[in-house]
Amino acid sequence: MRRVLLVLGSLLAVTTLHAAPPAAPSAWQAKVVQTMPLLGHRNWIAVVDSAYPLQTSAGIETIETNADQFEVVQSVLDTIARSIHVRPVITMDAELRYVPESDAPGVTTYRSRISDLLHNYTVDTQPHEQIIANVAKAGEQFHVLVLKTNMTVPYTSVFIRLDCKYWSADAEKRLRAVMP
Repeated sequence: MRRVLLVLGSLLAVTTLHAAPPAAPSAWQAKVVQTMPLLGHRNWIAVVDSAYPLQTSAGIETIETNADQFEVVQSVLDTIARSIHVRPVITMDAELRYVPESDAPGVTTYRSRISDLLHNYTVDTQPHEQIIANVAKAGEQFHVLVLKTNMTVPYTSVFIRLDCKYWSADAEKRLRAVMP
């Protein structure tokens, strides 16, 4: 009898473990999901390395994720893809291409992994200082969500300017061409 109860108890424990609900999203993931319906074109989401500065423009909100950068980028892009209204326009630091492995161990692997992660997207590059200035300027009028990661390789931030998913730049040009 004791053996039967032990087997039944074990089966019950295994069943309970498999039936456990999925882990709750982290605070930063919940923030991205919660904020996404409010964001639109001209808003930004920046997934930045650990040394990225805390900017002070009124519209810039910074959250420490304490998470892997690739995980955060993938999660943000997945959330954007599920939205009905925005699409990502991605910019990265032009300096990344020139950072040598001898000065930043891991940069070669990083370049390969981020290239694989972003292979379905067009990625523009600009000097780091220009991107920071663009984010600061946007933060004067629009919301910018900065997600700090535990990345410790320089010039690895991924800047995502949101644009309208259902209205293209070409459609806007055609509209402007026919307006007086």
